[in-house]
Amino acid sequence: MKQVAPLRYDVIFKKAFGDKEIFTAFIHDLLGIKLEIDVVEKDKAYDPPIGSVATKFDLYAEDEKNRVIVGMQHVRFSDHYHRFLHYHCAAAQVVKSKNYSPKLKVFTIVILTSGDRHKEDVSTIDFDPKNRKGEPLGEIDHKVLFICPKYLQDDTPKSYREWLEAIQDSLDEEVDESHYLNPQIQRVFNLIEKDKVTPEDRARMFDEYNEEEIKQGEFKKGEKKGFDKGFGEGKEKGKMETARNLKALGISEEQIASATGLSVEQVRAL
Repeated sequence: MKQVAPLRYDVIFKKAFGDKEIFTAFIHDLLGIKLEIDVVEKDKAYDPPIGSVATKFDLYAEDEKNRVIVGMQHVRFSDHYHRFLHYHCAAAQVVKSKNYSPKLKVFTIVILTSGDRHKEDVSTIDFDPKNRKGEPLGEIDHKVLFICPKYLQDDTPKSYREWLEAIQDSLDEEVDESHYLNPQIQRVFNLIEKDKVTPEDRARMFDEYNEEEIKQGEFKKGEKKGFDKGFGEGKEKGKMETARNLKALGISEEQIASATGLSVEQVRAL
């Protein structure tokens, strides 16, 4: 058994998955894509920001040769579905404005170590147009994947399974490394081994713990008191901004309405 720092902490997650070899192996198993990248950027932000919501990816890599962008998110928010859909659209917009072609692929991976109310292991927002039979046309490769290791299922795809098990296994700060065959997962465990966690890492973990306690306390307080009017208005504005970005990408009004929860009439009026 190995003592490790839990991957629920952003600083620890970035320490492991910010490694180029681990990042590319993880993306290959999730998406079947072999990335050719030089570096994985941390806390990637666009300057100037796109739209009215500041966008920042926890981890970000761009394969210029194969025209693939992958952003990875780890921080959990109460509005993560809408928030990271907006982030994804912002990434596509930035590239489109300078060097867009139909072959561009943009993927956003959201890792929800704290779980989610829907209790699904893997959920996908797929941007590819479908015909009336629901068959994809193969025109747009953009995807947003929401990964919840807590809800691993018997039929979770084999290529995902070991990664999800490893992330979830780390949360109690102890892993049986002999259970894992993937060499890159073994590297994850070596990087996050407790003896290798620096004092700076520990300080950031402590800060993150306190921030999460405050965030959860405020969220529960808001639920209990029903004070969410302001949050609701902000969320609606975020939906509108996301819809505008999707329209700029040429996505159909029906698909935008389905993805954002807005009505087709609202989308059309933008």
